Amino acid sequence: MATQVTNASQKYKDIISKCVLIHSGSPAVYQLRPKEEKIGTLRKTTLGEKCLDKTNKTILLVGETGTGKSALINALVNYTMGVTWEDDVWFQIMEEEKKSQSESQTSDVIVYQIFEGKTLPYSLTVIDTPGYGHTGGIERDYTVSQRLLDWFRSDDGVHDLNAVGLVLKATDNRLSDRLRYIFDSVVSLFGKNMEKNIVALITHSDGRTPKNALKALEDANIKCARNEKNLPVHFLFNNCQHEDRTEDTEILQHADGITTKGMSQFTDFLRKTAPQNLNRTVEVLNERIRLTACIQNLTERVESIELQQNAIEETKEALKKLEDNMKKNEKFTVHITEVYKEKVEVSESRWWALWLNYGGAVCCTKCEENCHYPCTLDWYAEHCEVMSGGRCTSCTGKCPASDHVKEKKMYVTKTRTVEKTNEDMKKTYETNKAGSAEQSSFLEDLEKKMEELQKDKDQWLEEAFQHVVRLEQIALHVDSLSTHVHLDFLIEKMKEKGDTEKVQKLEEMKSRVTENKGKRAALQYMCSQLTAAGKAAGKAAGKAVKGVFMKK
Repeated sequence: MATQVTNASQKYKDIISKCVLIHSGSPAVYQLRPKEEKIGTLRKTTLGEKCLDKTNKTILLVGETGTGKSALINALVNYTMGVTWEDDVWFQIMEEEKKSQSESQTSDVIVYQIFEGKTLPYSLTVIDTPGYGHTGGIERDYTVSQRLLDWFRSDDGVHDLNAVGLVLKATDNRLSDRLRYIFDSVVSLFGKNMEKNIVALITHSDGRTPKNALKALEDANIKCARNEKNLPVHFLFNNCQHEDRTEDTEILQHADGITTKGMSQFTDFLRKTAPQNLNRTVEVLNERIRLTACIQNLTERVESIELQQNAIEETKEALKKLEDNMKKNEKFTVHITEVYKEKVEVSESRWWALWLNYGGAVCCTKCEENCHYPCTLDWYAEHCEVMSGGRCTSCTGKCPASDHVKEKKMYVTKTRTVEKTNEDMKKTYETNKAGSAEQSSFLEDLEKKMEELQKDKDQWLEEAFQHVVRLEQIALHVDSLSTHVHLDFLIEKMKEKGDTEKVQKLEEMKSRVTENKGKRAALQYMCSQLTAAGKAAGKAAGKAVKGVFMKK
């Protein structure tokens, strides 16, 4: 073995000179020291120098903490560099995890660019999502999704994907609620064009067909590429290449063979499979953001309308009282509710906010509405996802982007009680009556106002419904948990409107989630995490989902 180590030292002399020896022995394990840089919210790690003559293949990896994703990335780097069992050496680009699964991890998306080595006819870009599904909370996971969106639409980012790797253990005979939630979150990001590029990467494998893991994927109804046997396309890997080989040598060599074979098959898949452009993925993500913003704004408008309707009813009663007392020439006072808006500092998280990256509000100064809260990392209102063609897709007037501001303030609808004397009411009554072209009564004007408010509410409700329909047309994973959280609200309001056709369509979408055990489990996990985070979202979503499970 000593001769092999010497040969390995010569073979990788230049690389080893830039590494840190973690421990000597069989194999000798070295920590690579790649170039690291921060690009906005993204972390990029580069190994080697880019070769312009080589094409590039991009992989997105996602999996639960503890599935062996870090070991898989290290194995991919070693395979690319041409490391073999006989070299008796091992390199790792990812440092060994020193934190337990229960401890916090970064939510940053980490991009590994691997240019080192001559084994493959192409270079590799590996996108790792280390924060998904960790105990740090659901809100962190939405931040990871936002980081991916930033990377996909950045000029220096990734615009094509060759594969999405769902990492799970060969021993998994079912997907945990958390893993179901993780896979749902990721698959929900993509358009329908991505299905044939989603594959399973099975770790901790003994080389046999992973029947339990494949059945778990089937039971969870995960959309992915299929082989000639109509099974999920999958590749097998073991996770012990770095372990000491002075004992159980034959077993460890067999394990190394499993990974080598899996890497050969996987990299061949990457070579043959056409990349998918991420424009549709960005479109899906933006559509989800617009749906959320639309529901948020609609909720606030409905609340405002209902307050105004109540205030109108109070005013009508006061006017009736005025007419009776005017005849008797009696003095009186009444208390009237006034509805108004006030801009306040952003201070609390809301349930819809958790689907996006937290960071201020985009508001329309003309409509006095919150068009997107919380907004993403865009610095200026005109760059916000709810803007399309230079105009807002969320506010009532669909106003130009120039009429919007982004700041740490948002509009809040409030009410106050004011005291009116008979003289005040008489003045209001006479002013409005005199201003009416048809000399209609102020009461009739109030009735017209009520009708106008109801028409506005119906129009905004229709807009929200069309966003859901649009997602169904373009998204790979229509029955996403992120869409499901809006359905109860839409169903309730469509029932009030009496639109039975749309109610039926929305309830069918809801039933596809609630009647699927896997999706219900993922939804239950999501809401338990929201509740654990102590957010108002957890209480609201948890209450809604509790009703779902009680019915079952």
